[in-house]
Amino acid sequence: MEILELKPVAEQLFTDLCALSFDGVGVTRDSYGAGETAAAGYLRDFALRHGLQAQADRAANLVFRLPQADAGAPATWVGSHLDSVPQGGNFDGLAGIVAGLLCQLRQARTGQRSRVPLQVVGFRGEESAWFGKAYIGSGALLGKLCAADLALAHRHSGESLAACMAAAGADIAAIRAQELLLDKAKVHAYLELHIEQGPVMVARGLPVAVVPGIRGNVRHNQIRCIGEAGHSGAVPRWLRKDAMFAVADLIMRLDAHWRVLLERGIDLVVTTGMVSTSPQAHSVSRIPGMVNFSFEARSKSVETLESFYQLLRTECKAISRDRGVRFEFDRRIESAPATMDGGLSERLAQACRQRDLPFEQVPSGAGHDASLFANAGIPSGMLFVRNEHGSHNPDEAMDIDDFLLGVQVLDDTIASL
Repeated sequence: MEILELKPVAEQLFTDLCALSFDGVGVTRDSYGAGETAAAGYLRDFALRHGLQAQADRAANLVFRLPQADAGAPATWVGSHLDSVPQGGNFDGLAGIVAGLLCQLRQARTGQRSRVPLQVVGFRGEESAWFGKAYIGSGALLGKLCAADLALAHRHSGESLAACMAAAGADIAAIRAQELLLDKAKVHAYLELHIEQGPVMVARGLPVAVVPGIRGNVRHNQIRCIGEAGHSGAVPRWLRKDAMFAVADLIMRLDAHWRVLLERGIDLVVTTGMVSTSPQAHSVSRIPGMVNFSFEARSKSVETLESFYQLLRTECKAISRDRGVRFEFDRRIESAPATMDGGLSERLAQACRQRDLPFEQVPSGAGHDASLFANAGIPSGMLFVRNEHGSHNPDEAMDIDDFLLGVQVLDDTIASL
């Protein structure tokens, strides 16, 4: 039985979960919230109807196993995330979980089990959009969440991450104590299929790609620039302490540094995704006295991230002197870059060759749960599937036939382990 024969199952899963998560614009599956929980419930019911086992782990991630599988034996984990960004696309994260389930269904229907048992995991809370923290479900398993993380507030409800995780059934006491909630020796390998979230594969005509590594990042969810409010017509430039012009100045200085580093061949992307003045106080005729903004830098190099971060702090000090403002920083959050296992990457590549599929190595600029497993010393590999119109938007457009080619490569790789 080939994976292609499961195409109607894949189409139904994507259709149903899109309808379940539709918010009027895109899909919204909030981390440890109603949308993500509804998706988990649907997938649990689907698995049970098709003869698979499904249960939550101690971080409330959803775990799928084949019947009669030895839960204590080392297993190949295939996973991705259940959640989405607000008004996001339907395939980011979900494609990887559906891919794993299709591989399990093929094994269940044919009776041809892989030598290493296959376990599929739907991780909760991978997106940072909801609590300002990424990799929550996988990080909890690996003892990576600290008290400050658990105190983070949901962007809409204001509830703490700890409260939301507890409501979903997570073992908060163990997570708060940073206990290791999995035996790493029982994870033979970790594999993740994901849509590409950039334009490279579409431009190069590649249905699939092998991911050699994942960028890390350093970020502040909120930096506050505090100046002095005033009447827009009454305060001359030399007496202004304009927080908005100060932030604009900072962003342009960072852009200039970024351009120089790119010209030197250094891997780096920089983003300020949120900038806001106070809705209660801002006005066309008011000099902004306070501006909140975010900062994020991503790179394959820890040294590059740290150097650019120090440039940020240095420029903030200089602008404070020049413009009479000050900057206040919330907690620095960072994720380390990750390199995928060379042996697993070669197995994925060999599976592509055996199917006569054109492919290349395409590094990931976006973060994935795979990075945590790789950095925990667990052999990890990633496969991209072509996707149009980028990601983190409602226009994600993964072709189902490309997806099934990727699942076939994944299935062949699982069988080779």
